[in-house]
Amino acid sequence: MSKNWQITVPGSTANLGPGFDSIGLSLSLYLSLTVSLQDKWEIIHVSEGLPNNIEIENHLIYKIANETASRFNKQMPPCRIEMSSDLPFARGLGSSASAIVAGIELANIACNLNLSPQDKCNISSQFEGHPDNATASVLGGLTISSMDKTGNVDTIHIKDLDASFVVFIPNVELKTSEARSVLPETFERPYSVLASANANMLSAALVAKDYERIGRYMEADLFHEPFRAQLIPQYFEIINAAKENGAYGTALSGAGPTMIAMIPTTIGKQFVLNMEKHFPTHKIILTKADHTGVRVTEIPVVTK
Repeated sequence: MSKNWQITVPGSTANLGPGFDSIGLSLSLYLSLTVSLQDKWEIIHVSEGLPNNIEIENHLIYKIANETASRFNKQMPPCRIEMSSDLPFARGLGSSASAIVAGIELANIACNLNLSPQDKCNISSQFEGHPDNATASVLGGLTISSMDKTGNVDTIHIKDLDASFVVFIPNVELKTSEARSVLPETFERPYSVLASANANMLSAALVAKDYERIGRYMEADLFHEPFRAQLIPQYFEIINAAKENGAYGTALSGAGPTMIAMIPTTIGKQFVLNMEKHFPTHKIILTKADHTGVRVTEIPVVTK
């Protein structure tokens, strides 16, 4: 009897406004790998939106799996991977973080590393460079995190948010490097104090599950959204229309260009219908928080 594994990683949104590089929320949109061991590496993309031409050595999951194994003085065995994804590339829905988390989990199961959730948060955040998307994809739910200079991550983990989420995905890509290039290098002290206060209030409102305040402070960012708005299709129109139709608040998803609205669960379907009328060029998806995080299912395969 041989084994296959199914690795499922939730995508994520980050920041939620002023929670810059710190707040992450996993979403019920997934990256999935079906993995088996074999004599040589093979990665097959089986969903639309993933590239057809694959160079194994440059594939992010291959690189992360091998680098993770190497950290523990292990050698990755060759794998056959069938990969599907709900996460469009370079849209601000954590596609790279979910691939990093998947690569770490691949090394974990193939090399018997026995990594703890804390190990996975640390390693994925180190690869990603910040802990927002990575910790959300590892743990599920909402995470408020910091990473120290040695790469250790400290996380407050919040589950069971009583809300739904709607993502507005435009038909354009925005790489994080481009989105970061428009940000100022420094802020004046009074500006920084206000920006920090808004971030603190967002975090406190999330912990308290005070949805009206969450929405207010989602739209009160001063760290990045005022500078990135120019890069985002219909940024102000989406915020205004979402508010008029009952959203608590709306913000960029990560660096964009996708935007995300937090809404009462009871208005979900009607909200999406209204938004589709307003923004026909966007793909609009109703989703919810994923509360499981990365998970592995063993699939026994009987050989004849």
